[in-house]
Amino acid sequence: MFAHDSERQFAELLDFYGVEWCYEPDTFVLSRNGSGEVTEAFTPDFYLPQFDRYVEITTARQKYITRKNGKVRRLRECCPDIDIVVLCQRDYRSLLSKYGFDDASGTDGDLTRVGARAGTG
Repeated sequence: MFAHDSERQFAELLDFYGVEWCYEPDTFVLSRNGSGEVTEAFTPDFYLPQFDRYVEITTARQKYITRKNGKVRRLRECCPDIDIVVLCQRDYRSLLSKYGFDDASGTDGDLTRVGARAGTG
């Protein structure tokens, strides 16, 4: 279901803390050609309804991050009321560390253990 393992882990973290989420629910048109056909669009990874916020997780190489940040910038220009945050690899690892993991690879792909490791469960 998820395009990347980090997205699955993030969803498990949200589930663990009871945060409602939707995976890739909306696609935003960023540009159209002269005929009105979509030439560029952006689909954020997650939508968190209770916060009315989109989350894009980018743990890829810098060249992909730069491209994605450009799309986020254009989304903010086209739709200034859209609240979106981008979690790059450093941010993502920091988030995992905050909840008891030193590294995403240390989770063995199972964030359901986060409470026990973080001392909350």
